[in-house]
Amino acid sequence: MKQRAASTITDTILMVRPANFGYNTETATNNSFQDSEGAKEVEKIKAAALSEFDQMVVQLRAKGIDVLVMDDGDIPAKPDAIFPNNWFSCHTTGEIISYPMFAENRRIERIPDYMQKLIDAYGFSHRIYLEAYENQSKYLEGTGSMIIDRVHKICYACLSPRTDEEVLDDLCERMSYEKICFDAVDRQGEAIYHTNVMMALGENLAVISLDTIKDIEQKEKVLRALQKTHKKIVDISLEQVEQFAGNMLQVKNKARKPFLVMSQSAFDSLNNEQLESIHQSTETMVIDIPTIERYGGGSVRCMMAEIFIPS
Repeated sequence: MKQRAASTITDTILMVRPANFGYNTETATNNSFQDSEGAKEVEKIKAAALSEFDQMVVQLRAKGIDVLVMDDGDIPAKPDAIFPNNWFSCHTTGEIISYPMFAENRRIERIPDYMQKLIDAYGFSHRIYLEAYENQSKYLEGTGSMIIDRVHKICYACLSPRTDEEVLDDLCERMSYEKICFDAVDRQGEAIYHTNVMMALGENLAVISLDTIKDIEQKEKVLRALQKTHKKIVDISLEQVEQFAGNMLQVKNKARKPFLVMSQSAFDSLNNEQLESIHQSTETMVIDIPTIERYGGGSVRCMMAEIFIPS
């Protein structure tokens, strides 16, 4: 079989069409991006989220990106099923990994049938289970907790109640990743719950809010790694983080053309200099998902679980 060249981005993603999207009180304890105002309008929110989800799939497929859609089951209700990147990741070296989740009502998202479908469809050969760490109240929520440079085998992670360093060490040892940990806080000084709301990594660029990293040594270590791996740095502000400008994902289509996918709110927050810097490296794809962002506290990156097909 022909060996695939290592790549940080993929042309194949999994998305889960939600049956019961809504405001999740369990995750709101440490996700400051969620907004509870109007959350009791359950049916209205569900309908709006479905419409936003379906439009996003249409936009991605129109650009030639392979989107595998799985339908969430109605029972039990899973308000955050729309964010599958938190409970699994997969790798060209054959591993498919499931992760320990902070919120109990999110753990039911790890549906064995989903995993088996991926194994059967793409030929993953090595199953890694990390969810036993939940028994120790230690968590690592997939590519929400980690930003992985798959080419250089570097794992960036901001520590938080959802990102435990012991679990991270276990994962990095198994996958032979270099670990770069740091602390990141929002404008209120609270720990940022997921690394992927303050940092996004593409083939040639890194979108990151350096202001969230207060420790000078930690910040310099992150910068050195990004510079060493030849990433053009697009620095975003704390205010832009609040508009999900860090929650982007670069993907490519079957013709290998790259697109940096971001929400309308993220795009609107960027200034001309930042957009020009991004457009020198990649085309942008802008998707409007205000309901999902407001009540889910996550944006487009959280909705896309990357499928890296084994070599």
